[in-house]
Amino acid sequence: MKKTEGRKQHGTAKNLWNRRKMAAPACAFAAAGMLTLLAGSGLFARTDQAACDALYQHPSATDGEVVIIGIDQKSLDAYGPYQEWCREGVAKTIDLLNADPNSRPAAIGVDVLFGGGTDPETDQALAAAAGRCDNVVTACAAEFDEGFAETEGGFIHSSFLLTAFEEPFPALRDAAAMGHINAMLDQDGILRHHLLSYELPDGTYVPSLALALAEMYQDKLTLPPADAHGFWYLPYSKVPGDFEIRSMADVLTGRDPAGYFKDKIVLIGPCAAGLQDSYLTAMDHARPMYGVEYQANAIQAMLSGSYRREAGKGLQLALLFVILCGSFAAFWRRRVRVSTAIWIALGAGWVLLCRGLYEAGWVLHVLWVPAGVTVLYAGCLAANYVQAALERQRVTRTFRRYVAPEIVTELLAAGPGALMPGGRRCDIAVLFVDIRGFTTMSEHLEPEEVVEILNQYLTLTTQCVMKHHGTLDKFVGDCTMAFWNAPLPREDYVILACRAAMDMVNAAAPLAERLQKEYGHSVSFGVGIHTGPAVVGNIGAPMRMDYTAIGDTVNTAARLEANAPAGTIYISRAVADALAGRITATPLKDPPRLKGKTAGFEILTLDEIKGEAQ
Repeated sequence: MKKTEGRKQHGTAKNLWNRRKMAAPACAFAAAGMLTLLAGSGLFARTDQAACDALYQHPSATDGEVVIIGIDQKSLDAYGPYQEWCREGVAKTIDLLNADPNSRPAAIGVDVLFGGGTDPETDQALAAAAGRCDNVVTACAAEFDEGFAETEGGFIHSSFLLTAFEEPFPALRDAAAMGHINAMLDQDGILRHHLLSYELPDGTYVPSLALALAEMYQDKLTLPPADAHGFWYLPYSKVPGDFEIRSMADVLTGRDPAGYFKDKIVLIGPCAAGLQDSYLTAMDHARPMYGVEYQANAIQAMLSGSYRREAGKGLQLALLFVILCGSFAAFWRRRVRVSTAIWIALGAGWVLLCRGLYEAGWVLHVLWVPAGVTVLYAGCLAANYVQAALERQRVTRTFRRYVAPEIVTELLAAGPGALMPGGRRCDIAVLFVDIRGFTTMSEHLEPEEVVEILNQYLTLTTQCVMKHHGTLDKFVGDCTMAFWNAPLPREDYVILACRAAMDMVNAAAPLAERLQKEYGHSVSFGVGIHTGPAVVGNIGAPMRMDYTAIGDTVNTAARLEANAPAGTIYISRAVADALAGRITATPLKDPPRLKGKTAGFEILTLDEIKGEAQ
């Protein structure tokens, strides 16, 4: 039966240890999983996208291949409302640019949607101007929505369903090439991507205006990496206003000669605030960029071939989960300085990695890792603080019964490592003190009186141990055991034990007189002290432990005390040698034979501690 209960207790302790061992990994997986799900949910997408824009999008030098002829405020002031002269002005501009076959632009893109007919004569002039040369691309646009698309097998739901398409008026459509000018904003209202192309329901392929012009300018063009819907991440090269913009009014009046645009890509489009063709872009969240500038940026990216591919969301989430699990392990139960250094290294290192991979052609989420690591850092700091507070309480509860308050303070400052659970070997001084005559006295007094006398004597011994910074190990009946130099090392620990013993013997006399008057009985102390190696630590069963010392040194001190007469302190030769010149000690002429010790084991009486008043 006892064996069965022992196995049960052992199994319970083992299960408790296993649960504690698995607690940290379980917390790591749970925290990393929750943060990964939050990142994947898009809850903080706006903040992350803004950080990506700030890190990735920066102006870069270009060679001036793209020039804009803007329908700007100067043109509006010169010719009046935009709708009244735009078609005629664009037609004349195209004619001027293409007037000399030897100095005409390589490509002309019209970023204005001429959807329906107006004045037949003006429409014919525009169509004729666009058709005279093969370097003009006109604008079209589509509308997209979420809905159901018909297929051969029935209907399927689509989040990117083409619902309407507006093309140039028929004569212009037949006279020139066509490219769409759709600018598709992200959910936060920022323009980060470019729609490369799409197909109409009849299978007609429609490239973007930027793609059509780039292909017209450069024979072998490497297409950007587009997703299933045709979108690709646009690395802007210019901020709003940085592209070279020439006023249409200056071109029409000859102030800007047509020869200046030779062999270049010319974009014609609105560049005035009142024309409502501007967007906030990844390059600048504060200043709107005109649509024609957006097209110019897309053209420039295609000509340079400096594309960026957005890493798959699933891959980034998996990487985030792994990094967060590792971060939790790095932060858990670490010192604040170490955790802070790791936190800074992970956050800054990730940002630098993102920037480096961007230059290599990859786009990663910038804030996912730093934000997740920061949450874990703060959480682990809080958890570590709570753990430390609980540990301090445990240490305080455990040792305030054994040692002086100042030693408890030192233990708390040293941390849990000072306890060394399981025991450690060290040199200590061990003191045993017992009440002589206690058994005889207890036979003649009432139990309550015996307890009262015992408590007074034990209080005295405890005070002496605490006063001299000892560790009170235990009370065994009327015997007190204490030791010095553990759990924390102390200088001169042997002399401290001797001072405590002298105080006990000296204080026993007045207490004995008082007890004699009150109870008619008196007792005194016998003390034994030995020093040497011992194993000190939390020793016992998992469900019940004591902080104690074990070993031959302890046994020897106990046997010295057992043989010491009333009012006498027995010390070993090891104690006397450790305090040579500092104490007065008298060797026993005929020492008693201690159990477990060979003949000749020297025992001395401690008579005086030199330099201290007795």
